[in-house]
Amino acid sequence: MSEMKMAESNGLRLLFEEPFYQPVANEVGVFMAAWSRRLPVMLKGPTGCGKTRFLEHMAWRLKRPLVTVACHEDLTSSDLVGRFLIEGDETVWQDGPLTKAVREGAICYLDEIVEARTDTTVIIHPLTDHRRHLPIEKLGVEITAHPGFMLVISYNPGYQTVLKDLKPSTKQRFVGMNFSYPSADVETRIVVKEAGLDEKRAQALVVAAGKARNLKDQGLQEVTSTRALIYAGSLMAAGLDALEACTAAIIHPQTDDPELTEALLEIFRTFFPEQP
Repeated sequence: MSEMKMAESNGLRLLFEEPFYQPVANEVGVFMAAWSRRLPVMLKGPTGCGKTRFLEHMAWRLKRPLVTVACHEDLTSSDLVGRFLIEGDETVWQDGPLTKAVREGAICYLDEIVEARTDTTVIIHPLTDHRRHLPIEKLGVEITAHPGFMLVISYNPGYQTVLKDLKPSTKQRFVGMNFSYPSADVETRIVVKEAGLDEKRAQALVVAAGKARNLKDQGLQEVTSTRALIYAGSLMAAGLDALEACTAAIIHPQTDDPELTEALLEIFRTFFPEQP
C-alpha cells in the first residue's frame, strides 16, 4: 500500500507527497470552489469509499495543514476546543484540535460527526457562517478564524437513525458532497495503484466485490468497501493465496454469520478457485 510523506507538529499534519486519489466526478472542482470562498464542506458516503483520502489529497493540493478528529459518543466540546491542565503549581490552557486549526489556518476534519454528542457539534455553528468565530467560554474570548482555516465534516448516511443524525439546521450550514464506491474501471485502477497488485487480479477482485455488494439486502450491515479491496489486494501482492486474502480482508471483517460467510466465500471462489 502506498505511503505518504508528512510532517506533524502540534497535532497538525502537513503532507509533502501527493496522496493518491482517483477522481470519480467533479469532486475536486466542487471542493476547490468551496475553498475559494472558505465554505464549510460535508462529505457523505459509506465506509471505506475514499472520503478521508480525498480530503488528504485536497489538503496536499492546497498546501494546508490538516487536523483530523475521529468523533465518538464521548467526545466533549472541551476535547475539541481545549481545557485547563495542571502543570506543576500552575494551571495552563491547552488548545484542542479545533482551536489549533482555527488559530493556525488548517483544515479541520471532523470524521463521522454524527457519532459526537449533539451539544458538542453545536460549537461549530459560528464557524460555518459569515462570522467564522470560535467562542471559548472558559477563556471568555472569541477567536476569529485564520484566513486559511476550513471546516470539513463527514458521516455515513447508512448509519442514520432517529437518535444519531445531524440536525437539519447543522446540515444546511455545509456544502454537501456525496461519495460512493467508484465504477469498476476506476476501482480497479485504485486497487492496482494502492495495493501494488497486477491488473488481472485487481479486476477480478473488483468484479467479485460488485457481486458481493448485492448481499446488502440479505443481512450484511456493511458491503465490501474499496478499502477492503485494497487490503485484500495488498495481502495477495504479499504472496498470500487469493481466497485466503479475500477471507481475511473482506469476509471475516464483514460478518460472523455462517450463512453469509459461505455466500461470500462462494462468490470469491468463483473468481479465485482454491489452489490445490
